[in-house]
Amino acid sequence: MVSDELWRIVSADVPLVQEVQGHLMGMKGKLFRPTLLLLSAAVDDQPQSRAVTYAAVVELIHLATLVHDDAVDHSALRRGMPTVNSLFSHQVSVIMGDYLYLRALRELVTLADLEAMRVITMASNEMTLGEMRQLSAFDALAFTERDYETLIRAKTGSLFMAACEVGALCGAPQHRDALVRFGERLGMAFQVADDLLDYTEGQEMTGKPSGLDLKEHKMTLPLIAALREMPDHDRRRVETLFATVTPDDDAISDVVAIVRENGGLDYARRRGDLFAREAEDALSELPDSPARSALVDAIAYVVERRW
Repeated sequence: MVSDELWRIVSADVPLVQEVQGHLMGMKGKLFRPTLLLLSAAVDDQPQSRAVTYAAVVELIHLATLVHDDAVDHSALRRGMPTVNSLFSHQVSVIMGDYLYLRALRELVTLADLEAMRVITMASNEMTLGEMRQLSAFDALAFTERDYETLIRAKTGSLFMAACEVGALCGAPQHRDALVRFGERLGMAFQVADDLLDYTEGQEMTGKPSGLDLKEHKMTLPLIAALREMPDHDRRRVETLFATVTPDDDAISDVVAIVRENGGLDYARRRGDLFAREAEDALSELPDSPARSALVDAIAYVVERRW
């Protein structure tokens, strides 16, 4: 249902748009955010039909951010497939991201629900500000854990929150506050897990982590935590990597090992587990139902599958 709505909303009689959107529809993931919206709407077993359209809108905004992120980072691959900017062009990528945003906004106007529009546009604003804060962090190694949590709440937690809040508006308004808290904490757990993958994914098959965040000089929780514990000689190796425009794989592997040895991965896992437990605590206020059980399963998916 959500996939059909996605196609309907983005359809346009422009061959290039059709070609790009066909590629994007093939790249879309497991529709996790739309699923959270639909489950939130079904907590009291009376979801409204418009929830499916809102679920598609949330996914479109997520897709738009991915397209723009890939353009900003000049990424060649996402989920093992070519990105829009590598397959088409940087210009097409930027414009297509704008197009997806605007189609989502057009659909919100058509639905004429001012409160849902406010929730979704506020989340979009928070995501954008989060990106700008990250870009304006000139001294990356001075980035604190508080800075990091503010960032991931904006960049990831905000859209999870919006999905759950709009879901509540579509079927369980009395549980709106609890679902907002659930979405925020789940989104933060999700991002911590994603950041951990940068230090662990690929180890089994290639012997080396992906290290993309380190290559791009991004500070995430494993490194932030490890910096608090590491001796001066290890810190100097980290500083050398961040001072290198394009660090090589050996330098990346070296810093990954330093982060692991100084407890950065273990600390990040503990923080991620705490966010996940806080998400589950928020669900304790909801009535027992298949939708609530599925939301609990969503936490397990984030914790077990993502790290």
